[in-house]
Amino acid sequence: MIPFHRLLISTAIVFCIGFAVWSGWDYRQSRSVGTLAVSLTFLVAAAALTYYLRHLKRFLGR
Repeated sequence: MIPFHRLLISTAIVFCIGFAVWSGWDYRQSRSVGTLAVSLTFLVAAAALTYYLRHLKRFLGR
C-alpha cells in the first residue's frame, strides 16, 4: 500500500508543478493577480507534498 501512496503523491507533485508553470505562463500574458495567486498556491502545494514524501516514514510513525 505504501508504494502506491508514494506513486500517488509523486503524481500530485508533478501535477502541481505543471499547473503552477502553466498558471505562471498565463500570468505573463494576462497580468491577472488571481492567476499569479493560483500559480504561487500550487508551488506551495508542490513544496508541501515534496516535504511530505521525503519524510513519509516519520508521518507514518515508522
